Amino acid sequence: MMMRRFEADVLVIGGGTAGFGAALGAARAGARVRLIEGTSKIGGVMAFCPGMPWGGGYPTGRSIGGVFGELTDALCAMDPPMAEVRPSTLENFGYEVIYDHEAAVFAMFQMLEDAGVEVHLNTFAGAPVMEAGRITRIACTDRSGPMVIEAGMVIDCSGDGDTSARAGVPYVVGDGRGNMMGVTLSFSMVGADWARVFAKGDPYFEEEAAFGVAQGLIHPDLAKLYLMKGFHADTVFCNSVHIRGVDGTDPQAVAKATQEGRRRCHQLARFLVAHVPGFENARMNELGPTVGVRETRKLEAIHRILASDLRAGAKPADGIVACDNPIDDVMRGNEDMTHDAIVAKGEYYTIPFRAMVPAQVANLLFAGRLVCADPAAFASVRGMPQCMAMGQAAGTAAAMALAEGVAVQALDPGKVVTALAAQGMRGIGGDTLLRHTPALEAA
Repeated sequence: MMMRRFEADVLVIGGGTAGFGAALGAARAGARVRLIEGTSKIGGVMAFCPGMPWGGGYPTGRSIGGVFGELTDALCAMDPPMAEVRPSTLENFGYEVIYDHEAAVFAMFQMLEDAGVEVHLNTFAGAPVMEAGRITRIACTDRSGPMVIEAGMVIDCSGDGDTSARAGVPYVVGDGRGNMMGVTLSFSMVGADWARVFAKGDPYFEEEAAFGVAQGLIHPDLAKLYLMKGFHADTVFCNSVHIRGVDGTDPQAVAKATQEGRRRCHQLARFLVAHVPGFENARMNELGPTVGVRETRKLEAIHRILASDLRAGAKPADGIVACDNPIDDVMRGNEDMTHDAIVAKGEYYTIPFRAMVPAQVANLLFAGRLVCADPAAFASVRGMPQCMAMGQAAGTAAAMALAEGVAVQALDPGKVVTALAAQGMRGIGGDTLLRHTPALEAA
C-alpha cells in the first residue's frame, strides 16, 4: 500500500482548547492548517469532563477576548442561549462560563470548518523527522493505517508533548520530582433540586463529605465535594473524584485510573442520592469517557514562568493573555487541594509568549499545559480560556514566522502581541483590564 502523504503550512498536534485556538489563529492568518486529534472530539479536558466550566476567562471581571470571547459570545447569543457567565461558588475563582457541552463542541467544530482547517480525528502523531534543526514531517496513524504529514510549522498542543520531546526539546515531568497533579473523572447529576442542594451555602459540602468518609461511603480523598450548578436547570456538575499518583503519559495507568474513577463516581452518586438533601430523585449522567489529565511534561522554553513573577502581577512586553487564576493545585504527591489566590483582588498578570518558544527547534511552538512554568505558576496558568489564548498566539505566530521566513526564535514577540490585540485579545499591548462586571457587557 502506498504511504499516504499530506501537506500543511501549519500542523497542530492535539485538539484540546489550546489546539483549537492554535488552528484558528494560524488559519485565519492565511495558513493552510491541519489539526490532528487522538480522540473523536475536540476540546481535550473539556471533552473528557463534559460540563467543566471555563474558569479564568474574566480577570477583574472583564473577558480576555480573542477566540475565547468569540466562542462565548456565540454561545450566549444562541436562541435559547447555550452559555452564561456566572460568579464561581469556589473561592478565588471569580467569574466563569457555564455552557451546554454539545453546543460548545458543535460551535468549535463549525469555527474550524469555517476557517478552512482540515481536522483529522482518531489520529496519532508518531516520530518527527528532523533536518537541520527543523521538523520536516511527522509520521502519523489513523484507522486506515500510517501516513506522513509534511509541515512548514508545527504547534504541539498535545498536552503530553510527545512530539516536542522526540524532537529534542528538554522537559521536566510534573513538579520536577515526578509528582503530577491528580487526574479527575467527572459526571453530572440530573433531576437535582437546586434550592435544597445548595441551601447551606457551603461550596465544598464539607459536613456531608466528612460523614461519607467516616462511614466508608466515599473515598477518603473526597474531604471536599466539588458540586456546582450545571448550565441546565436542576443539573449538578460533580468534579469531586480526583485520583493521585497517576502517570498521565502511561496509557495503561490512565486506563486503570479511569476504571478506578468510575468506581468512585458511582459510589459518590449513590451517596448523594442517599445522604444529601435535594438529590433524592436525581441520577447520574454524562460520566466522562476517561480521566482528565492536568499535568505531565512541561517543556523547556527560552523563558520560564515563575510564581514570584505572577504574584507581582508581572505584565511583560510579550504578554499574550491576562490571567488571575488562583494556584489551583490538585493533590501532587501527598499534598491537598488548594485554591490560593496568587494576585490581589482586581489584579492580574500576563503569560509571556517566550514561554512557548523552544530554544532550538526552528519551526516548533507549543501551547496549553506544555507551557514552561514552575509548579506553582503552572497551577495558575493552566485554565482553559488561557490555553485557548496561548494556542491563538502560537497559531498567529506560526503563520507570521512562515510569512517572514524566519525561525520562531527570531520572530519579534511585539508583532505577535500587536496582532493579537487587533484580534480582540484584551489586557495586552497597552490595554488594561479595569474592574468590571460581566453583566454590564456582552459575554
